[in-house]
Amino acid sequence: MMSPLVARLLLLVCLALPLYGVEKVRNRGYRKDPDADKFGSCLQGPAGTSGRDGNPGANGIPGTPGIPGRDGLKGEKGECISEIFEEPWRPNYKQCAWNSLNYGIDLGKVADCTFTKMRTDSTLRVLFSGSLRLKCKNACCQRWYFTFNGAECTAPLPIESIIYLDQGSPELNSTINIHRTSSVEGMCEGVKAGLVDVAVWVGTCADYPRGDASTGWNSVSRIIIEELPK
Repeated sequence: MMSPLVARLLLLVCLALPLYGVEKVRNRGYRKDPDADKFGSCLQGPAGTSGRDGNPGANGIPGTPGIPGRDGLKGEKGECISEIFEEPWRPNYKQCAWNSLNYGIDLGKVADCTFTKMRTDSTLRVLFSGSLRLKCKNACCQRWYFTFNGAECTAPLPIESIIYLDQGSPELNSTINIHRTSSVEGMCEGVKAGLVDVAVWVGTCADYPRGDASTGWNSVSRIIIEELPK
């Protein structure tokens, strides 16, 4: 059986050992770093270069639509402009023909042809083709020309053709009778749209006497009319 003295000594040893371990751990936690004084007095070096930019991130989730804005102020009343739609150009022409016209007048209308002009800003091209003759003993001149609704063309100029016959020399017979197919042709501007009476006339030349004229002898005569875009 343990004596009371021994029991007390064992109790003191059991109480002292835990306290010794705690003190040892406490001293170990406060141990000084031997390298602290070695680097404490060194200067900090320069900053390094910046790194490269990273890759772009993925697109974020679209946000919710915003609130609609208020209506703007009422604008001024605009002007009404009517648009003009032009139709595509369509050919428009006509021919009047006569077989053996044989018209022997010296002054007046020889033939006419009615034409429907579609536009005011267009141009009329006209052609007369037929046999023409002038006969006289002395010098003479005859003129064949176009009229539009009874008036000669003024834009740009009249459309005409003339035949002049000299009195000839004593060796030649000045009354020789020659019929030749000829033409009177030109273009006229400024003729209004609608029905147009296109006619061929025969008359005298300025400052010259008239002779014996003939138109369309023993052959076909024709008037051709064509409307052209300006």
